Amino acid sequence: MMSGRSFAVFAIAFAAAYAVLYVIAIQYNLALFTYHPASEEFHWLVKPAADQPAMYWYGWLATSALGAFALALIAAALPAAWTARIWSGWSWAVPLAVMAVFGYILRGYFIR
Repeated sequence: MMSGRSFAVFAIAFAAAYAVLYVIAIQYNLALFTYHPASEEFHWLVKPAADQPAMYWYGWLATSALGAFALALIAAALPAAWTARIWSGWSWAVPLAVMAVFGYILRGYFIR
């Protein structure tokens, strides 16, 4: 069971890592699986769409969640002296920064 300090470190690290890993997964199309809604099929990793649309979003979420969970477990296992001064604001500051990055990545849709 995690102590209160370990859970706080885990939660902060998960929130920050998830946001960063999500933007990386989308930018480089690192989906854990692909869903084809027309045929209702799931495929491991990225399977390009041939004759039907493919949905990578679920795979990006899973990739980000697994990576963030692993990084947060590592952060929670660090000694208390190393994690004593982690700012809790990272759990909202990093996702806000990622939103700005998404705005930059998607700027072509806004500037036409």
